[in-house]
Amino acid sequence: MLHRILFFLVALTGMVVGFEAHAVDAVTIPIDAEAVNLGASVTYLPGPADRVAVPTAPGPDGIVRRIEVRSVDGKPAHWAVIALSNTSDQQIDRLLTVPFYNPAMTGLLWPDLGERHITAITPSQGFAPERIPSNDADVFQITLDPGTVVTLVFEITTPQLPRLTLWQPDAYTASVNAYSLFKGIVLGISGLLALVLTIVFVVKGTAMFPATAALAWAVLYYISVDFYFIDEILNVNLSESHLYRASGEVFLSFSLFVFLYAYLNLGRWHIRYSHAAIGLVVLLLGLFGVAVVDAQLAAGIARLALAAIGAFGFILILYLSFRGYDRAVMLIPTWALLLAWMAGAGMTLTGMIDNTIAQPALSGGLVLIVLLIGFTVMQHAFAGGSVVQQEVGDVERAALALTGCGDPVWDWDVARDVIYTGAAAEDMLGLDPGALQGAALEWLSVLHPQDADRFRLVLDAVVEQRRGRIFEVFRLRGADGRFSWFQLRARPVVGADGEVIRCIGTLRDVTDAKISEERLLHDAVRDNLTGLPNREICRDRLETALVRAGAEAGPRPIVVTVGIDRFQSINETYGVSVGDSVLLTVARRLQRLLEPVDTLARVGGDSFVVIVLSEREAGRVSAMADDMRREIRTPVIFGPDEVNLTASIGIAVADPGEQGASDLLRDSELAMVHAKRLGGDRTATFTPVLRRLASELSSLENDFGRALESDEIKVEYLPVLRLGERRLAGFELIARWEHPRRGRIDPTATMEIAERAGMSHELSVFIAERAARLAAEWDEIIPRVADRPLFSWVNLPKAGILTQGLVNEIKTVMARVEVPEGALFMAVTQAAVSDNPELSQTVLHRLREAGISLALNDVSSDWTAVGVLHRIPFDALRTRLPRSQIKTELDLGLIKTTAALAHGLGAELLVTGLELESDVAKLVGIGCDFASGKLFGPPLNADGARRFASRLHNMPAEKGRVIKGPPKASAAE
Repeated sequence: MLHRILFFLVALTGMVVGFEAHAVDAVTIPIDAEAVNLGASVTYLPGPADRVAVPTAPGPDGIVRRIEVRSVDGKPAHWAVIALSNTSDQQIDRLLTVPFYNPAMTGLLWPDLGERHITAITPSQGFAPERIPSNDADVFQITLDPGTVVTLVFEITTPQLPRLTLWQPDAYTASVNAYSLFKGIVLGISGLLALVLTIVFVVKGTAMFPATAALAWAVLYYISVDFYFIDEILNVNLSESHLYRASGEVFLSFSLFVFLYAYLNLGRWHIRYSHAAIGLVVLLLGLFGVAVVDAQLAAGIARLALAAIGAFGFILILYLSFRGYDRAVMLIPTWALLLAWMAGAGMTLTGMIDNTIAQPALSGGLVLIVLLIGFTVMQHAFAGGSVVQQEVGDVERAALALTGCGDPVWDWDVARDVIYTGAAAEDMLGLDPGALQGAALEWLSVLHPQDADRFRLVLDAVVEQRRGRIFEVFRLRGADGRFSWFQLRARPVVGADGEVIRCIGTLRDVTDAKISEERLLHDAVRDNLTGLPNREICRDRLETALVRAGAEAGPRPIVVTVGIDRFQSINETYGVSVGDSVLLTVARRLQRLLEPVDTLARVGGDSFVVIVLSEREAGRVSAMADDMRREIRTPVIFGPDEVNLTASIGIAVADPGEQGASDLLRDSELAMVHAKRLGGDRTATFTPVLRRLASELSSLENDFGRALESDEIKVEYLPVLRLGERRLAGFELIARWEHPRRGRIDPTATMEIAERAGMSHELSVFIAERAARLAAEWDEIIPRVADRPLFSWVNLPKAGILTQGLVNEIKTVMARVEVPEGALFMAVTQAAVSDNPELSQTVLHRLREAGISLALNDVSSDWTAVGVLHRIPFDALRTRLPRSQIKTELDLGLIKTTAALAHGLGAELLVTGLELESDVAKLVGIGCDFASGKLFGPPLNADGARRFASRLHNMPAEKGRVIKGPPKASAAE
């Protein structure tokens, strides 16, 4: 009862002078214990306050006393109390220690970065403990007399003490010496590792090695601060150690991220990753500035960043490892150890691990991790860094070959990320020396924007797959801003570690070839002569205009078709070159009458189409059509000659209902044809009546497929004679439709109907199969002349027939029938070849390889075929007499020129339309090889052709003999 009264009085008095605490229990100090952990026995007083009143622990006599303690500088401070008891009969001398920095329970954000914790210790009796000088802890000398209880009041700078330990002096000295040896070993290994990696960086120079060296130096700096080695070197005050420790943790996080980015080479091509990395690097560098202002905040952010880098890095390493990236695979064990180290550090910071070996163990583990990283990096430095020695001879030979071909060298050093390009390429582009040298990402800036991504992906794929070849064509920008085409042919070079160390090859300027290719593509959608859009582009633009008009609910386009009247007579009278000039003149005259929004296209030999968008009223368009006819009627002057032209024009206005581009074009053409039928040189507007007139043709088109299946298509044979020997050379096969309701349809109309019905391919194969069977039969029963069999001449449609499908069909026919070489001619028109020159040339060459002889029809009517003749080796040319007979020297001169052209190309000439025997001698005199026409009789059926061939071959050959055809009755057989 007395004890409680005294404690209440003491507490009441203490409330007046400052904070006050309850009496503490004394800790008995064993006399033989080397170290006693007093952390759990410390009582912390509320604060801060400039003084405290503390009741002491009961002494041996059981009396509780009261002591009052003021702060050393009179300012508020934190306070702690502990009572020590010596129950032995001997004096106890101990060292009371509190480390400046203890990672246990320092936390992640705003951590305790270490400082002097104890300002002063006031005992309840005896002398004040003496401070022992130390670089890493608060050390006080404590003396406990026998049988005494001493209460110690601590004036401290932090709310709590990290670790309070009571040591025997010898044991503490031994512990300090042992950790000093461990710290020296760890510092030595770390310093040596940083020095070695720096030397490797100087030797190799790639980004991976300076990043690794920076990480090693960051670890060395971190443990130097942790072991207070920096304090001894720089002789700094303890209060400044916060900045050094915070900067060490920031440096560690920064260097670890830079190493991960450089080692995995994440920024090789991924520019977005590079931007994100630069942003993170700037953020980490900014933490150094934050550390100057608030070291605790900077250290907390650095610790969070270190944990995030470790987790994200491990996920990224696993992802790249599954994709077969060797660098990532080799880093898995080391990074797993790093994650274990981070887990241990986190447990220590949160207080789950709290012992004296935690801090040195973490420092040693960090050095071990960097040591493993150094071994991994050095393996790359010395295992795959050079070309195998025995390949030097091949490299020298390759260098000589490159010198001989003169192509610039293109070399990408993957490890250093440096591209070297031969000076010849820079000279071609007019660039300054070194403009094409540097990092791959910088080199991409010279590429055309449309080629950069594709080029980047190709190189990235080669590096990842570690095999393959690079064969790419791209554009490079010259000094004048223009782009030139280059072809890169390169291959990867793999080092001894199986990883690509460089890609090397050559660059070749292919600008001329690409221009030629683009010209061919242009010709595919443009008219070769005028440069205007062709029918396909015209249809596409008209379809677009119709869709836009429907979407915007505005006026629909108007289509005008212009057909030059009697244009064929111009070619026949003046020649094709004059006809071409006339077409160019007409195109220019029409173009002058149009607005920029209108479209002018050439859709046929003498037909033009105008898509009118500038005029919305049909009356205004009719006036425009009249202007067109007046412009075309203006004579075209060619030296002494004057060519007068007229044109028939058809106008079609889209109706409000659904109508496609093809329908609108057809309506306009029907109106133009109607204008021609009315005599030409006039304008006609489309009406539904014209469509009904065309319906008969449409009905025939629908019936054509049935005609082939029901054997309504009859093949007739027109004799072709060799003029020199007066003997039969072969037959021209023509198809005639025997329609069950409309009667006989002439061959020209039959072919046109097949083309419009889209069955020209089927009709051509049908005729070719008949021709092949008959040619094989004739070769068996009719003797050859000059070792040449009778041939069958098959005329292919005008356009759209030359496809790979035709080649396959003809090969199938030739496989079923054994046709002698030279017995089957397939004749094409120049229009069929010019539709797609590249494809046509390929198809015709494959037909020739299959044993087919090639011929070109109607040469005299289209001299633009001359360019085709130089690309395709035709065996024969076919022309027609300009009139029913040769009346003038001009007529004979045109045929003579054609014969000279054919013989100059190693081909033979077939002249059709021969009616008079008197013209035979003229044709023989100018070198014509074959002829056909009414002079030799009408077309024959198969039996009539056999009898005619037998009769003519049985007659003796005689020059000058009049050749007469079979009797008229044989034509109906």
